[in-house]
Amino acid sequence: MIINHQTIKNDFPILSKKINNYPLTYLDNAASAQKPKSVINSIVQYYQEEYSSTHRGIHYLSNYATERIENIRSQIAKFINAKSEKEIIFVKGTTEGINLVANTWGKKFLHPNDNIIITEMEHHANIVPWQMLAEEKKLILRYIPLLPNGTLDVTKLPFLINKKTKLLAITHISNVLGTMNPIKQLIKKVRETSDAVILIDGAQAIMHKKVDVQKLDCDFYVFSGHKLYGPSGIGILYTKKKILNIMPPWEGGGSMIKKVSLTKKTTFNNIPWKFEAGSLHSSGIIGLGAAIKYIQKIGLNYIENYEKKLMRYTLTLLKKIPNLILYGTDNKIGIISFNLKKHHAYDVGSLLDQYGIAIRTGHHCAMPLVSYFKVQSMCRISFAIYTTKEDIDRLINSLIQIQYILNNKKNKIS
Repeated sequence: MIINHQTIKNDFPILSKKINNYPLTYLDNAASAQKPKSVINSIVQYYQEEYSSTHRGIHYLSNYATERIENIRSQIAKFINAKSEKEIIFVKGTTEGINLVANTWGKKFLHPNDNIIITEMEHHANIVPWQMLAEEKKLILRYIPLLPNGTLDVTKLPFLINKKTKLLAITHISNVLGTMNPIKQLIKKVRETSDAVILIDGAQAIMHKKVDVQKLDCDFYVFSGHKLYGPSGIGILYTKKKILNIMPPWEGGGSMIKKVSLTKKTTFNNIPWKFEAGSLHSSGIIGLGAAIKYIQKIGLNYIENYEKKLMRYTLTLLKKIPNLILYGTDNKIGIISFNLKKHHAYDVGSLLDQYGIAIRTGHHCAMPLVSYFKVQSMCRISFAIYTTKEDIDRLINSLIQIQYILNNKKNKIS
């Protein structure tokens, strides 16, 4: 399959923009990916021609909008190979999805002295909700530690699991290092020794590789639409139907009920609507459906193979830059973090911005991981389907110039 990546770039209007008279080189895709015209147009068309409240009205527009939303629910179920569209819950994003699990399943089924296993590489969204729940319910929080090469020390897992282990919550791909965790191996190990459920933070994996929740045999899988070339404010929580059926709702309000009475117990709606209180972010769902259609047209297998080649190319060039420190192994997907020795990541990122190159600097909402490497911040670049070798060449040339500028500046000060 031959794909013209300049044509793909042309699909994304913002990429024709210039920053400081330089062409925009957008390498902050792990934070949020840009949107193709097909996604933007689908949202505009929805608001101009199709918009209505869903799941409530009896008129044409309401029925049509509801049908579209439910068709997209089915589309997403097929996209991640869920058994049923009823296993797909619309949430604001990965963070809300994890918090929903903590505040429904966690509060109902976890008890004092039960333990939860997470890892040292998690995003704060997969740490803080469990810390809060552990404090409230008197749970024990355990961590799979990192190794110096940026992978998890999976040999420690058997020593963390016991009969009181109720949950493994783990990222599919590290949002800082790009490390892809051996999810199937870890799930198999947990299943052999406990009845714990498995939650996977798929925020970084979903745009880079094919996800099959049945093959993974996870109980929960969460991801955000805005990292998948879709709109902000929409995400997906996949949950096995047998678990959804016994989970209580989190938020109360319209749509999630069957009957409300002032004198009798309120009865809740069927799944998945029991977990979707209030008005859905319908335009976000429409946009997410268009985004999935867009990447399926290109093909996730193609995307994964293309980005692997781009990763090899980028790492080869980065390693030639003197005093550049790479974090993690070469076995990365979509993400590279680094520092220019002695130079603060913020300074590097700010100077790259002067050349029209957008990267992310800081702790990347993963303070424990960054602290493990004994730094306060890192520079992070991350790929998308529109990232090209020309983008990487611009980055490399700019980093060489920046290092020269910063070195000379420090020499003048000293």
